[in-house]
Amino acid sequence: MKWPIAFPALAALAASAAPAHPGGLNAAGCHNNRKTGEYHCHRSGAASAPQPKPAARPVRLPGGQVYYPNCAAARAAGVAPLRRGDPGYRPGLDRDRDGKACE
Repeated sequence: MKWPIAFPALAALAASAAPAHPGGLNAAGCHNNRKTGEYHCHRSGAASAPQPKPAARPVRLPGGQVYYPNCAAARAAGVAPLRRGDPGYRPGLDRDRDGKACE
């Protein structure tokens, strides 16, 4: 029986075929990194895929308040997750309403 020899070879082959990280890909084989807002591709030939707009930047409101239009902007600014009371926190960014936005 050759299982003891074949099994390690199959395990090594399966490990080398594993993706670099989990996450769904669009039809072009690309996706956005939720932590950084970066858009990147995993399949060959995907470099010609349409690139999305870069993450929006925070907006300074009168009085020095900060407004993040989305969580990608908060992550790009390095302030995510935002907690209730933090500059830029707003309920619209807190999907589960637990007081912690862009988690």
